[in-house]
Amino acid sequence: MSPKPMARPGGRSARVQASVHAAVRELEAERGREALTVPLVAARAGVTPSTIYRRWGDLQELLSDVAVERLRPDTDPADLGGLRADLTAWAEQFLDEMSSTAGRAYTRDALLGDPDGGNAGQCSDYAAAQVDLVLDRARARGESGFPGREEVMDHVVAPVMYRILFRPDGLSTAYARQLVDALLARSTGR
Repeated sequence: MSPKPMARPGGRSARVQASVHAAVRELEAERGREALTVPLVAARAGVTPSTIYRRWGDLQELLSDVAVERLRPDTDPADLGGLRADLTAWAEQFLDEMSSTAGRAYTRDALLGDPDGGNAGQCSDYAAAQVDLVLDRARARGESGFPGREEVMDHVVAPVMYRILFRPDGLSTAYARQLVDALLARSTGR
């Protein structure tokens, strides 16, 4: 098994990671994914190929690391004033981003380059943190009768990801709304 990148808050390691990630994104945009090689990425990033091999192991693991970073949400979920609205808006956005061509490619890369499942766990943690924020806002507003994080993950996130990966037909904002409505109906007993 090849070494995994060490998470350090800064310094040379962070600079190397940032320059290599930037090189991958630039080269992919300029030449296409099929043209990427470790020596090409290394030259663009200003590092040696051995630096990439030592840190990431191979090209697929590097692409996986870049994908996980790209799957990290850029913003907090919208605060629309109520759980139903917040969770629905978040689920619609999650479905839209993850089912996009880029989202599918990043998901595929994240999973292919990490057979041990660490990247999948990290991506799941991103979604869970967003769900927690939505639920914490509802709790702070005094709302009651709402699901827990794992229920949202099991009844909204999991079906969306399954459909994206295996049955992409029928993916729409209406599907996301349907999942949220069914979950909230179960949670409130209506």
